[in-house]
Amino acid sequence: MRELFHITHASFRKLFDRMFDPLCRFLTYYTSDRILIEEVVQEVFIKLWEGRDVLQIESVTTYLYTSARNRMFNYLRDEKRQNILLEQWVQYEKDRRSGEECFDIDEFTRRAQNAIEALPDQCRRIFNLSKRENLTYKQIAERLHISVKTVETQMGIALRKIREQLSVYYVRLK
Repeated sequence: MRELFHITHASFRKLFDRMFDPLCRFLTYYTSDRILIEEVVQEVFIKLWEGRDVLQIESVTTYLYTSARNRMFNYLRDEKRQNILLEQWVQYEKDRRSGEECFDIDEFTRRAQNAIEALPDQCRRIFNLSKRENLTYKQIAERLHISVKTVETQMGIALRKIREQLSVYYVRLK
């Protein structure tokens, strides 16, 4: 019988340092979105840490790669579903307003603005600097005295939350 992997704070730190980059490289087979990849890998490590007392793992490497792949598949499936909902909303608006514009651009703009305003403060500030002032991530990082990585992460969060808000509207129409 094989020995199970026991997770301590020290072993977890070593494992994270050793496996984070290889897992990120592995997930590039599924997407080139670096922010998403790192978010998925971080989630895998969080779940590993949170379950450290109940998980029974013989091969932690196999566990990490399988978990990362499965989480990526789930995210891509959910992302596809959100995009389909958004496309359906646009189609609904087209059908509803046949002969008019594709959809009510004023309504869409208002809902998008509401979604932006609902973002957490730092997330909204970074989004506005990027989209309204056309600053690069590096310029935003310098202006706000934060890392470029933080800017990338916050933009990923902002875009995902805005997309979710806009797709929720369509679901309520049905």
